[in-house]
Amino acid sequence: MTVPDPAAPLRSGPRAVLRNSTFRKLYTALVLSSFGDWLGFLATTALATQLVDSFQGKAYATGGVLVFRLLPAVLFGPLAGAFADRWDRRWTMVICDVLRFLLFLSIPLVGSVADRSTSLVYLLIASFLIETVSLFWIPAKEASVPNLVPREQLEGANQLTLIATYGSAPVAAAVFALLSLLSRALGSGFEYFRTGPVDLALYVNAATFLFAAVTVYRLRDLPSPARHERVAGAKPPSVIASLTEGLRFMGRTPLARGLLVGMLGALAAGGAIIAQGKLFAESVLGGGDAAYGLLFGSMFLGIAAGVALGPRAMGDLSRRRVFGPSIVGAGAALIFMSLVPNLFLATVATVLVGAFAGVAYVVGITLLGLEVEDELRGRTFGLVQSLMRIDLLLVTATTPFIAGVIGTREGPLGISINGVSVTLLVGGLLAATVGVVSFKQMDDRPGVPLRRDLKKRLQRRPTVRRHGGTFVALEGGEGAGKSTQLRLLEQWLTARGHDVVVTREPGATATGKRIRALLLDPATGSLAPRAEAMLYAADRAQHVAEVVRPALDRGAVVLTDRYVDSSLAYQGAGRELAVDEVKRLSQWATDDLRPDLVVLLDVDPVVGLQRAGDAPDRIEAESLDFHRRVRDGFLHLAEDDPERYVVVAADQAREQVFAQVRARLEEFLPTPASARVPVA
Repeated sequence: MTVPDPAAPLRSGPRAVLRNSTFRKLYTALVLSSFGDWLGFLATTALATQLVDSFQGKAYATGGVLVFRLLPAVLFGPLAGAFADRWDRRWTMVICDVLRFLLFLSIPLVGSVADRSTSLVYLLIASFLIETVSLFWIPAKEASVPNLVPREQLEGANQLTLIATYGSAPVAAAVFALLSLLSRALGSGFEYFRTGPVDLALYVNAATFLFAAVTVYRLRDLPSPARHERVAGAKPPSVIASLTEGLRFMGRTPLARGLLVGMLGALAAGGAIIAQGKLFAESVLGGGDAAYGLLFGSMFLGIAAGVALGPRAMGDLSRRRVFGPSIVGAGAALIFMSLVPNLFLATVATVLVGAFAGVAYVVGITLLGLEVEDELRGRTFGLVQSLMRIDLLLVTATTPFIAGVIGTREGPLGISINGVSVTLLVGGLLAATVGVVSFKQMDDRPGVPLRRDLKKRLQRRPTVRRHGGTFVALEGGEGAGKSTQLRLLEQWLTARGHDVVVTREPGATATGKRIRALLLDPATGSLAPRAEAMLYAADRAQHVAEVVRPALDRGAVVLTDRYVDSSLAYQGAGRELAVDEVKRLSQWATDDLRPDLVVLLDVDPVVGLQRAGDAPDRIEAESLDFHRRVRDGFLHLAEDDPERYVVVAADQAREQVFAQVRARLEEFLPTPASARVPVA
C-alpha cells in the first residue's frame, strides 16, 4: 500500500500547511478562540475567588466554575458532534463565537449591577453556557480541517491546531497578568476598575471571540456536509439517528475503539498530575507554590514539545503502531515520577508525560481525521471530546479524594506510603495497560516486532514501503550469474500472475545507455573515482524516475540487475571512496528509494572473472585486488543489514541458487492481482 511520507516537512509539515490561505484563516480563528478560552478560564476562576471571602468559600467557588465548565460534556458532547454533521459548519462556528462574545461580555455587565452572590450564580450559569457553546464549536472545527488540506498534510495541520490550543495558554497567562496590573493602575482613578479588577480581562476576552467570528465568516469556501446534501437533494437524518450512527461506528470499529481508549488513557495520565500537582509538590517533594508552578508549566511544555516535534521524530513509522506505545511511555513516566521524590527528576518525568501525551493526541486526531468519513466526522469528534472531558472530570474529582483517603502512613519494611504517590503509581500502571491494549487493537503490521521498526527509524532507514509494488535488486561481482537468475525469476513471477519489470544499471534508459557506454567502454580510460560515482548516480536518478518508480507505483514487481549497493561496493570499497559519501549521493539521486530485498550472489572474484569472458569491459579489467575489495564491500553491507539481504553462494548449480532466491523472495511478494478473488 502506498503511504504518505510524513518525514518530508517541506511538503507536508506545518509551514507547507500555512501556505493554504483557507486553512490559514481558520487557523487564525482557532488561535483567537484558544487564546480567549484560556484568558476566560483565568478571568472567571479569578473572579470566582473575588466574589467570596472565606478560604473554604473560595475553594468551593473555584471548584464550582471548573465543574460547570466540564459538566456540559456529559450532557451535550455527542449531540454537538451530530450537529456538526448536519448543519453548515462555517455558520455553526460563527454563531458559537458570537454567543461566546455575548456571554463573556455579559459577566462584567451583570457584576456591575448585581450583588456578589447573584454575580457568582450568574458566573456559574455563564460558565456552563460558554462551555456548552464551545462543545458545538470544537467538532465543527475538527471536522472541517481534513477538508481544507491534502491527506498528507493533515498531521501538520493538527500539529498547528494543537500548538495553538496549548501554546496560547502561557500567552493568555501573561496577558492576564498585564491586564490585572493595568486594572490595578486604573483603579486608582476609576471606581469601576477598583471594584471589578478582572473586568478588563473579560472585555478583552469577549473581543477575541468577536474577531474570531468575523474571521470564520469570511471563509466562504469552507466545505460543509449540509451543502453536499442540498446539492444531492437527500433528506438529512434526524439528530437522534445521526447520534446513534456515530455511536455505532465507534463501537464496531477497532481503530476508533483503540484511539478512544488510548486518548482517554493519555488524558488521564496528564490529568492526574494537574489534579494532584499541588499536593504532590507539598506532601511528596516538600515544595510550595513555586514547585507546583514548575510542574504545571512542565506539563504544558511537554505537550507542546510532543505535538511540535513528535511527528518529525517519528518519520515514516506507522502512526497506528506509534499511538499505543506513546501512551505506555506516558504511563511509565508517571510511574517513575510516583516512585522518585525528587523535584528535578519529577520535573523531567512531567515533561515526558506531557510529551508522550502530546504525541498520542496529535496522532489520534490525525488518524480519526484520515479514517473517518466526512459525514461521520463531527459525531466522532463530538463523542471523543465528550468522553475526554468526562474522563478529565472524573480524574480531577476522584484522585485527590482517593489520595486523601489513603493519606500518609507507615507501610511494610518501614516504607512511607503517601496517597498522592499511590494514586499516581496506579494511574501510570493503568495508562501503560491502556497503551498496550490500544497497540494490540491498532497494530497494522502484525508479525513485525516493533523494536525492528524503532531500530530502523533510529538508523534513519525507511520502516514502511512508500510504493505499492515490490522492489528486488540482484547484486554481486563480475560473473556471479545475475542475468541468469533474473531470467528465471521473471519466468517464475510471470507464471504466478505478477506484473514483472526487469531492468538493469547502468543503461536502462536512453540517457542511461549513453552513460553506460562512457562508464564501461575501455576506450574511456581512467576516470576520477568521484566522477565515476557521480556518473553512476546520474544514471540511477534517471533510471528511478523513468523506469523503477512508475512500475512500483502501479504495483509491479521490479527486478533490477544492480542498484545502489553496487556503487557502495564498487566506488566505495573498490575505489576506496568514503562509503557514507557515496551512500548520501545515491540516496539523493533516488529520493531514498530502497529495495525491499537485495539478493547478493556471492562468488570468488577469480571464479567470477573467468566466467565473465575474454573481452572485459572497463570495470572487469580492473585488478584482482580491486574485485576482492568489491566482494568484501558487498559482504559487509549484507552483515550490516541481514533483514534486507539474502546472501547466496553463486558457485552452486543455477537451479540451487534459484531455489534459495525464490524461497526468500516469496516472503516479500503480495498476492498477484490476477489471482485475487473478488469479494461478493
